[in-house]
Amino acid sequence: MVSSKVLMELRGVSKTYVNDGVETPVLHDVTFSMQGGEFVALMGPSGSGKSTLMHLLGFLDRITGGAYLFRGKDVSGLSDDALAAMRRREVGFVFQAFHLLPKSTVLDNVMLPMVYADVPRIERRTRAQKALEAVGLSHRTDHLSNQLSGGERQRVAIARALVNDPSVVFADEPTGNLDSKSGTAVLNLLQSLNAAGRTIIMVTHETEAAEYAGRVIRIRDGAVVSDTVNANQRTGTYEK
Repeated sequence: MVSSKVLMELRGVSKTYVNDGVETPVLHDVTFSMQGGEFVALMGPSGSGKSTLMHLLGFLDRITGGAYLFRGKDVSGLSDDALAAMRRREVGFVFQAFHLLPKSTVLDNVMLPMVYADVPRIERRTRAQKALEAVGLSHRTDHLSNQLSGGERQRVAIARALVNDPSVVFADEPTGNLDSKSGTAVLNLLQSLNAAGRTIIMVTHETEAAEYAGRVIRIRDGAVVSDTVNANQRTGTYEK
């Protein structure tokens, strides 16, 4: 269910990188807002600026100009420590390359974000097991992550993104390293999480993946070129 409250709002946001005195503009005058409970696809070709936009929204980077409001508060001027705290508390990330520790168990991988959040160990285990159950991997708890298939690794990554109960989950090309069957399963899982109330923001260049989102924002050359409700949203059934 989509909340009536605006969760994130960008007002005329720009991003320019400076390297050895050379300025490289990446985003230009980006303006839009997102409500809690949406499933939004940020779509565009390689180099369009969509991943940079995700990094800004997820407190991994800072805007150069404009304003970024989260829950109505302008976070543009927060200190690095305050941004890190926002990142730990408010967001979870799922990446194309999984970023799991290969020689650690599935359970230990999922518990890792809670170590940095100073969650007591007993609670870490309980919350990790619950997250793994949510993605259908409770039977893989003690396996090493390098013993899993690509689709299973991505589900572990999604469980890890959920353990701190974030306000929003960012998925950066989550099906990029998966075969079509595993990719569809991951998209169905993201859709299932969204149906349960999670806000999902997915970066993708794949039209088929974007069809699972309820809203598609297209980025080209660092600017928003369209922002549309997906009237023909593809739906699937997620089975654990």
